[in-house]
Amino acid sequence: MRPEFIPVGHIVNAHGIKGEVKLNPEGFTPEFVAEFDTLYINGQAIRVKSRRVHKSTLLLTLPEVEDMDAALALKGREVSVRREDAALPEGEYFDAELMGAAVLDDATGEELGTIRRVLHYPAHKVYEVRGQREYLIPAVPEVFIASVDADAGVVRIHMMKGLATDEN
Repeated sequence: MRPEFIPVGHIVNAHGIKGEVKLNPEGFTPEFVAEFDTLYINGQAIRVKSRRVHKSTLLLTLPEVEDMDAALALKGREVSVRREDAALPEGEYFDAELMGAAVLDDATGEELGTIRRVLHYPAHKVYEVRGQREYLIPAVPEVFIASVDADAGVVRIHMMKGLATDEN
């Protein structure tokens, strides 16, 4: 089942003295997060007054956050978006949607384990799968990933030698 909220980052600091907060996106570009008019901070809906990309972060002006002290009070808070508000291209999924998904060998139907973590590398993501063994599966459609059913929580892969971490 897909989660209702997708974590997109954390507030890491205040920016300046007028109450702007600095959001460090995690697994997303600041431009992607800037598209949302409503963000959820610790589950509470907050309508963004203004936003701007600054280096690799997003600077936000939020209602009732008028000074540095109010901005610093939000430091460390998780920021999420509602899944239904986010549109991804066909065949792409949020990391949070795949966490805990069962991973099956497409040829045999054998369950290899569940996705425990999604690692981000420059070329592509890698799914860390744990079951009887640990596997590192590159998230490359049609090469390693046969199919993904995020609603059912199932990822089918093309099993190849060397994907298990204990193989040579």
